[in-house]
Amino acid sequence: MRSKFKDEHPFDKRKAEAERIRQKYPERIPVICEKVEKSDIPTIDKKKYLVPADLTVGQFVYVIRKRIKLSPEKAIFIFVNEILPPTAALMSAIYDEHKDEDGFLYITYSGENTFGF
Repeated sequence: MRSKFKDEHPFDKRKAEAERIRQKYPERIPVICEKVEKSDIPTIDKKKYLVPADLTVGQFVYVIRKRIKLSPEKAIFIFVNEILPPTAALMSAIYDEHKDEDGFLYITYSGENTFGF
C-alpha cells in the first residue's frame, strides 16, 4: 500500500525528521499510522506517533482503538509491511525489523484481516 504520508513529504525531509526525533528521543519509536484505503473503519485524526520502545503491539493497538473511538465489539488489525505483527512483540523489535529507509515505522490498520485486496 502506498503511504499518503510518503506522497505528501519528500524523502529527505522525512529522513531528517526521523533522525532528529531519534536523537532527541532515543527511547521512542517514530511511527506513521494510516488506515487501509478501502477499510470501513474510522480514519485516525493524526498519523504521526512517538511511542515508547518498550510498548507492545497490543498496547499500540489499544492506543489506536481509543483515537478512532472504536467500540469494543469491532475488530481492528494492524499491518507492518503487509504482515500482521504478534500482539506481544515490542514496538522496538518491530521497528528494528521493519523500519523504512527514511527512519519511520509505517503501520496500516483495517477493520478486516485482509490487506485491503
